[in-house]
Amino acid sequence: MSKIGKLPVAIPAGVTASLDGQTVKVKGPKGALEVTLVEEIGAKVEGSEILVSMKGETTRHKAMWGMSRTLVANLVEGVTKGFEKKLEITGVGYKAAVQGKNLNLALGYSHDVIYPIPEGISIVTPKPTEVVITGIDRQKVGQVAAEIREFRGPEPYKGKGVKYAGEFIFRKEGKKK
Repeated sequence: MSKIGKLPVAIPAGVTASLDGQTVKVKGPKGALEVTLVEEIGAKVEGSEILVSMKGETTRHKAMWGMSRTLVANLVEGVTKGFEKKLEITGVGYKAAVQGKNLNLALGYSHDVIYPIPEGISIVTPKPTEVVITGIDRQKVGQVAAEIREFRGPEPYKGKGVKYAGEFIFRKEGKKK
């Protein structure tokens, strides 16, 4: 029995949820999102709750149950609060700046890296060494953060590069003579 799957997803005030076949649509103050659930999973809206249930008892049904409930919960949280990821840039001369619809990153290469900001995502740089990514779609916010981090991941010797805020970088000792 899935501990996560059997919990109902509460629908707060100001949010409407509807079901169209296997597609769960949620509309709230920050926008509208939808997710299509796999065939093994069913959902129903009862009052101010969304209930996610299995249509069978196989291993795949059990595996998809908790994940599907979490996807629906992320929709509700996204349209009410939104999601945020913070990145920190470490290194001499490494910096970031938002210019129009692009994020301009100086990461020690011979050229600046220009990252076009996707639709539905907003990026701000409160400090030149800090990037804050916000949006209503959790998957898209995480994907954008991962793509920016990939341009220059943190290296273990000096710790230079782009890392998530709060991420621990295992440091290595340099070669000894």
